[in-house]
Amino acid sequence: MKVVVVGGGPAGIMSAISAKRSGNDVVILEKKESLGKKLLITGKGRCNITSGLDISKFIANIPGNGKFLFSAFQNFTNEDIINLLKKHKVQVKEERGSRIFPVSDKSKDVLDALYEELRDLNVKIYTNSKVQNIIVKNGAVSEVEYTHNDKKYLIEADKVILATGGKSYPTTGSTGDGYEIAKKLGHTITNIRPSLIPILANENESIETVNLGKYKNSRALCKILQGLSLKNVKIKFEDIEKNKVIYEDFGEMLFTHFGVSGPTILSSSAHIIRYKNIDELLKKGKIILKIDFKPALDNEKLDARILRDFENEKNKLFKNSLDNLLPQKLIEPIIELSEINPNKQVNEISKKERAKLLNLLKEFSVTVSGFRPIEEAIITAGGINVKEINPKTMESKIINNLFFAGEIIDVDAYTGGFNLQIAYSTGVTAGLDF
Repeated sequence: MKVVVVGGGPAGIMSAISAKRSGNDVVILEKKESLGKKLLITGKGRCNITSGLDISKFIANIPGNGKFLFSAFQNFTNEDIINLLKKHKVQVKEERGSRIFPVSDKSKDVLDALYEELRDLNVKIYTNSKVQNIIVKNGAVSEVEYTHNDKKYLIEADKVILATGGKSYPTTGSTGDGYEIAKKLGHTITNIRPSLIPILANENESIETVNLGKYKNSRALCKILQGLSLKNVKIKFEDIEKNKVIYEDFGEMLFTHFGVSGPTILSSSAHIIRYKNIDELLKKGKIILKIDFKPALDNEKLDARILRDFENEKNKLFKNSLDNLLPQKLIEPIIELSEINPNKQVNEISKKERAKLLNLLKEFSVTVSGFRPIEEAIITAGGINVKEINPKTMESKIINNLFFAGEIIDVDAYTGGFNLQIAYSTGVTAGLDF
């Protein structure tokens, strides 16, 4: 059987490997000059290969149609991808949050291993080959039309696997082409949104919902703090209109000139984009990020800690007393927002003032207004409607012998290697002969 795989990212590569192992004649058509461009930049160039969690726990980390992936995860697990890489001499390690990385910390080693597997199997690879159309006859795929060096070509296909990715990081080739191809064939594309994306702080003073003193708005406050990376903090996003917590997490985050980023923030975006009327609430300034800088201490213990620090620094001014409690970049903003006179001696600070300081440390608030552009998203939410795909095979329910794999499908997960595992597992499933 002649199998044509459209797209040479992780999903396309695994589709080709799977189809070739099933005894088929396989061709990958990739519009860029080489395969795996996006894989190279994952995990900040280190490649968060997968998660070390038991595969049964993956679906809980996939807010976007996780249950659809049950069969795919059984077909190809996190242990399977690790074993494939080890076969090609890529050793792995497990880091915080069960994240799996190559020991070398080089994503290129992962891509090289996948290339080696493709070469060992003699999979044909056509780069600089942009697919224009999938031709259907009698309700089934028959040919793929593509261009190479401005010339049009047709290639026969008994089976086509569409694995063109989403719309994030377009320089890697993910420009949404596959959505248009699938639409022409009668498939529905759900709302395309950025996911695993940094979050914007509000810069409209008229809708600011927290008191920020001289900082005017939350964007200005974040800009003062840009570059500050925090570990072991607790974050929560609240809908203050309904007094409801939308999302909570614990871990790392980062302040930027436009707002906030880092692992916990990126994962939160996958959840927040699905919240009812989110665009309207963001526009009205009704979504607040609250940061607990000291989650290991409850209010009583934190108050005791502050009192102890003040006792040790009793002859110092307030502005010089917080070095042991906070990172340097946070001290000036905390002093400003506490409204405690910075030149006051710590032994003169009242219980009421101390309570306000404590509240700032436990609920440092930022009004958020939206997300960075989809081009900067790690992953795309939305895609081919899962109701139109057979979850056991990844085959289209509309066109015979048309299959889908990876980010083009309306599935997306939190950070931690889950999205790459989706790519491998759906790719392998799409490549199988059923």
